[in-house]
Amino acid sequence: MRLRTFWRDRRGASAVEFGLLLPLFVMLILGGISVSQLMFAVNSLHFAVEEAARCGAINTTACGTLLATETYARERYSGPNVAAQFDATDAACGRRVTVSGQYRLEAGVATWNVPLSAESCFAAPLAS
Repeated sequence: MRLRTFWRDRRGASAVEFGLLLPLFVMLILGGISVSQLMFAVNSLHFAVEEAARCGAINTTACGTLLATETYARERYSGPNVAAQFDATDAACGRRVTVSGQYRLEAGVATWNVPLSAESCFAAPLAS
């Protein structure tokens, strides 16, 4: 008789369901935050290389050398830590700036290393 009453008792069902779904919900929230930071890192890397390539091609005072252009790109990046490696070169298209790095995407118990890269080339204006 006691066993039958135990199986029909529903008073703790909500607590058990909450306990089962809470870890999944937390992983979903943490994964969403991490993906948002990843998208911010991608956007910020693209912005940094575009600004640095433009500066290297137009503003020879601030970005006259390749090292100055790389430093300018590093300063323009404002995203999360991705250990970004900036590289500036003179190419046929003008001043080319590339960057590569790696973002650690964490979603609760799962972790992925996502490679990131961006490239921009800006031509110097024609002299009149």
